[in-house]
Amino acid sequence: MLGARGGWQALRRCASLPRAQRAVRLRVREALRAREPAGGVKVQGWVRSVRSQKEVLFLHINDGSSLENLQVVADPSLENRDLTFGSAVEVQGKLVKSPHRMQDMELKAETIHVVGSCDTWSYPLKMKERHPLEYVRQFPHLRCRSNTLSSLLRIRSEATAAIHSFFQDNGYVHIHTPIITSNDCEGAGELFQIEMSHEARKSAEKTHFFNVPAFLTVSGQLHLEVMAGAFTHVFTFGPTFRAENSQSRRHLAEFYMVEAELSFTESLQDIMQVMEDLFKTATNTVLSKCPHDVGLFHKYIAPAQKTKDRLEQMLKNKFVIISYNEAVEILKQASQTFTFKPEWGCDLRTEHEKYLVRHCGEVPVFVINYPYDLKPFYMRDNEDGPQHTVAAVDLLVPGIGELCGGSLREERLPFLESRLQRYLDLRKFGSVPHGGFGMGFERYLQCILGADNIKDVIPFPRFSHSCLL
Repeated sequence: MLGARGGWQALRRCASLPRAQRAVRLRVREALRAREPAGGVKVQGWVRSVRSQKEVLFLHINDGSSLENLQVVADPSLENRDLTFGSAVEVQGKLVKSPHRMQDMELKAETIHVVGSCDTWSYPLKMKERHPLEYVRQFPHLRCRSNTLSSLLRIRSEATAAIHSFFQDNGYVHIHTPIITSNDCEGAGELFQIEMSHEARKSAEKTHFFNVPAFLTVSGQLHLEVMAGAFTHVFTFGPTFRAENSQSRRHLAEFYMVEAELSFTESLQDIMQVMEDLFKTATNTVLSKCPHDVGLFHKYIAPAQKTKDRLEQMLKNKFVIISYNEAVEILKQASQTFTFKPEWGCDLRTEHEKYLVRHCGEVPVFVINYPYDLKPFYMRDNEDGPQHTVAAVDLLVPGIGELCGGSLREERLPFLESRLQRYLDLRKFGSVPHGGFGMGFERYLQCILGADNIKDVIPFPRFSHSCLL
């Protein structure tokens, strides 16, 4: 038996023995960007194509980190029947310079392990086939594996990060506004009411779980206004819900909203400047971080719309500002026949909004100072005589129409006393002039990508009569 000293020496000798080097795991994007060859590399992902020749086996694999696939070159002896399109694999080998002009690096496989096989006969997605967006929408659990949706999800991720960075770089505090609320911010009545399950309701003593009716939020604005009484710049970015019985290309029951509130501002120009800066900063970031993903949409999803050229125009030009009065006059003088006749005092329809953008040179347009009766109670009264307008602004963009809506908020207590009691306390205790806006995230993505249907720019679209997965 070894003594204590001999035991320690044996352990030290074992510890000093050389160990087998573990393969370095690389993501596909990292492998494609590598500058030098490297051995002992491991890549994991899903097979996008398989091509077997007499002397060589070619695979293309992707792990979601890049639109481009990594080419794997292997000996045909490594092929097996489970190595098919859609299967999950782990490949180990050497990263070498590729003779292929389309990519710098390829992986020379030493081992290929099929982690999960894929039955290609029943798999809804087929190799080298460009499926229509309507087709892949039927498979919410699989459509993220298509090129279009994987590109969209990377763009969403970068756009989300860019929006957060914009606000944080400009001194805004991020507020997590509640999803469950007891108010209807927009006053539209299109709310999803929250109710307990049948069994829970039977055992409950009270009618309402919260003692009051509760709903899924349609906007975080009212909660941001609360926070704007303590922080001069706040924003939120989260899901909102509208119970609109619509299956149109423009509507979702669940979507994401970017909302901001600024204290100590008495000018719509301040609000508009933030909107414009946010749009341009976020878009430039997305274009620089995801050029290939954005390019896929511009080339294959919306080629006829010339979205790339239109986007360049939006980014290099100052946004146009017109009043609601001017907008109505432009529409009245238009040679185009509208489904809804433009009249002062009527809300602008999508056909009107798109025409105004075209009239102004296909650049975004701010329409300001809407009639008092068209807008919610919280917008600031302009006190402008018989026309009676409020300090409201809508941002209209090419191909979409309204992207953002904002206003100065009515901070003067006497003006609110006849409107709504719940606002009064916020105006009694240290009220300041303030304003804010909201931007629909999915509409923003439609704008920069040229996507025609809003259901194709969100991972799991929810709309009337459809809640798959």
